[in-house]
Amino acid sequence: MSKQTTYIFDLDGTLLDTLGDLAASANYALRQHRLPEHTTDDIRRFVGNGVRRLIERAVPPGTDPAQTEEVLATFRRYYMHHALDTTRPYAGIAETLHELRRRGCPMAVVSNKMMAATQELVAHFFPEITVAIGENEAAGISRKPAPDTVDEALRRLGAERQAAVYVGDSEVDILTARNAGLPCISVLWGFRDREFLLRHGATRLISRPEELVT
Repeated sequence: MSKQTTYIFDLDGTLLDTLGDLAASANYALRQHRLPEHTTDDIRRFVGNGVRRLIERAVPPGTDPAQTEEVLATFRRYYMHHALDTTRPYAGIAETLHELRRRGCPMAVVSNKMMAATQELVAHFFPEITVAIGENEAAGISRKPAPDTVDEALRRLGAERQAAVYVGDSEVDILTARNAGLPCISVLWGFRDREFLLRHGATRLISRPEELVT
């Protein structure tokens, strides 16, 4: 690893495999409103830009905006009670974060997931990470790929930008890192494959979490 010592992590598809719970929650919300459901692979393509965009992509084209809002509200309520049903850290993540903490590396999570869900999941699975920032546009923090969440994470950590690196799994993460002025490490165990990431500008890819500490 290079001289970077501060790590800014995406959450879904990077630290946690959340796809099963996201798909189950989205399909529950669609089912409650008598709308067609989706495969897990469909949901994989829909995630990355926050839950609003997930639901906007999941409802049929032309769905009335008011109904879309109702589906979103149903999703939010259901997901907050089911975010831990099948979600788990990817293999090697816990050990890698432990090693980074042992080395004294500041770490933060920035996500387009709802703020409450982001903080709950990080506190549950990764108590060594004390800075976790989710979607909170009401507080003037725009979601990724805007650099706001990264900027806020660096501020809370008291970390210098030139000593930081961003780690994520999607095209949104590549853009976020670019907008924040950070190098980006793209992971291959998440929601996007190598070819997709390379097409969207990935410059460094890793296949295992352990590569962050070797």
